[in-house]
Amino acid sequence: MPAGNLTITTPTDREVVVRRDFDAPRQLVYDAFTKPALLKRWLEAPGRKMEVCEIDLKPGGAYRFVWRGPGRKDVGMQGVYREVVPHERFVRSESWEDWDAGESIITCVLEERSGLTTLTETVLFPSREVRDAVLKAGLEHGTRDSFDKLAQLLGSMEPASV
Repeated sequence: MPAGNLTITTPTDREVVVRRDFDAPRQLVYDAFTKPALLKRWLEAPGRKMEVCEIDLKPGGAYRFVWRGPGRKDVGMQGVYREVVPHERFVRSESWEDWDAGESIITCVLEERSGLTTLTETVLFPSREVRDAVLKAGLEHGTRDSFDKLAQLLGSMEPASV
């Protein structure tokens, strides 16, 4: 798959698998997902900017993100890292502060070939209903927009700059 192509599949009734290639080394992609200063530059919610980005990147370490925008309600998510393999994969729980949808488990795997990094993110939702609600709410559009911003950020970075 060439850089920029996004695929979203639903292999089971509770899962969504997102895959995209980035024209960047795996280290940079991993850092963009795990370093607050970088994550805040590309992961946005419609009409909001990430104002809180706290990450304790270790197994058992917590994270919390909050997006704020003028005239809009704050949106927050939090969870715990279950597994961390630097520059290769991480597994984390995720729950929303304003939606009692239960806890999802996200597994993020990064594979690099010749400077092209494939991101595969598997989300296991607590139920089919939650998965379907997230899909209906615009998962594909939001993911595409965020990953396009991530690709732009990665294109402006050098491995030594992070």
